[in-house]
Amino acid sequence: MTYVKHIQPKANATPQNQPIPGSTQIANSAGGYAWGVDDWKRLDRFLVLGSEGGSYYASERSLTIENAGAVIRCINADGLRTVKRIVEISEAGRAPKTDPAIFALALASAHGDPLTRKAVAEALPQVCRIGTHLFHFAAYVDAMRGWGRGLRRAVAEWYTNADASQVAFQAVKYQQRDGWSHRDMLRLAHPVAPTKEHNLVFNWIAKGWPGVGAEPHPTKAAQMIWAFERARTADIDKAELIRLITEYRLPREALPTQWLTDPDVWAAMLPHLGITALLRNLGNLSKVGLLTAGNKEIVSSMVTSITSMENLRKARLHPLTVLSALLTYQRGQGVRGSGQWSPVTQIVDALDAAFYAAFGNVEPCAKRVVLALDISGSMGGGEIAGVPGLTPRVGSAAMALVTAATESMYNIIGFGHKMVNISISPRQRLDDVVKAISSLEFGGTDCALPMLWALENQVKADAFVVYTDSETWANPAFHPVQALQKYREQTRIPAKLIIVGMVANNFSIADPNDAGMLDIVGFDTASPQLISDFIADS
Repeated sequence: MTYVKHIQPKANATPQNQPIPGSTQIANSAGGYAWGVDDWKRLDRFLVLGSEGGSYYASERSLTIENAGAVIRCINADGLRTVKRIVEISEAGRAPKTDPAIFALALASAHGDPLTRKAVAEALPQVCRIGTHLFHFAAYVDAMRGWGRGLRRAVAEWYTNADASQVAFQAVKYQQRDGWSHRDMLRLAHPVAPTKEHNLVFNWIAKGWPGVGAEPHPTKAAQMIWAFERARTADIDKAELIRLITEYRLPREALPTQWLTDPDVWAAMLPHLGITALLRNLGNLSKVGLLTAGNKEIVSSMVTSITSMENLRKARLHPLTVLSALLTYQRGQGVRGSGQWSPVTQIVDALDAAFYAAFGNVEPCAKRVVLALDISGSMGGGEIAGVPGLTPRVGSAAMALVTAATESMYNIIGFGHKMVNISISPRQRLDDVVKAISSLEFGGTDCALPMLWALENQVKADAFVVYTDSETWANPAFHPVQALQKYREQTRIPAKLIIVGMVANNFSIADPNDAGMLDIVGFDTASPQLISDFIADS
């Protein structure tokens, strides 16, 4: 028996600091062992979660380099499939930020074969939907490979295939970023104007206008440009500025900065302020005195806008955008600015409701589910998609509540190197949940604990959903899959295991050879329904 204990069968017990005999496990960053996810899974993780802020174990630089390597391997293996996946996730609004998709698209342009580069050119307007996205792409391409004829043509078509009025709006709202401007893009691509209206807009972008008259430009496509130029004249007064905003729907970026502290100016912008811009400016609206508890008409209007399913769908608003707005607004102070405000309860409640609604309608699985949150030390490092204050630990709690709000039979538990009492539910407001989860005890990571806890406490579960970075190492006797096998054998329940990866690393505690296990990406808007479907599928 002395020899046997060193080659224990897979279903028995193995310390987490050793690989399961006969498995393909690899060492994780914490000194434990887990399975490595393939490059296609890592592509998905990167596109959704990004690598901004790094993780507890990896700096932003090293995590980005690792992910870029995985993306390049996908491009080399199947460039067309890679570009198609980039477009799918971006167009469906499954990722909170477009930056990883833009970066991956630029990598495909730099490392792909001719067919892949052609696909990149065709995908450009699908991924780079606004001027800022195009500038990001230009900066990436400039750093990686330079400009060929195909890319120049793609940029030219970005302008010529759009309506002239839309080009004018893009030029006014998204003026420059990353050292690039629309003038730079036109000089690079030399687009041929398809209409007289396009030619007028292109000329303004490239050369500007010599003077601005008091009367609107007769060409419709140029009227927003005229209003933009008129708003910047020295003799403009507030009444005329508000008229320009109202009649020509001037965005905030078109206004001189000295007017952005005036509540009347913000009130004029409010009716055509898109939901994304509204969430981004809740603090500004509060600081200028427009969004206050006493201004019931404005509060009611904003609540209606924030909770509108049509607005959420039309804007492809990602739940993480809502959660970021909630974290900032309820804090009463911006991340970088010094201004402060008093949060309005109705707005916080509206943001809470919008977070759940942004995931869409999730059908319940009607099964017994254990939602297990990894609250160990490693889950407190880094940021999800670069959102300040949104650690993987906080993000896991927010995601778990989406499933909890859908299901009727669930337990929510927390674990690090031991089980931790956790008292959260979807009946609580999300900002209260964030405060509760942020203050919990951390420690090491033992992802076997949820299954062992359920076994010890005679909890019947059809599925365990574990939100983690898979940096498990702390159990001296069991790997998570061995704990699950023990649970299955002793309860005779064919329980499933879903791993929700909260960091864009290459580890998973899910055995890829077990059909009852699933590895998915955290904060992918498709994840809650995937969880439900996988559990319900018998």
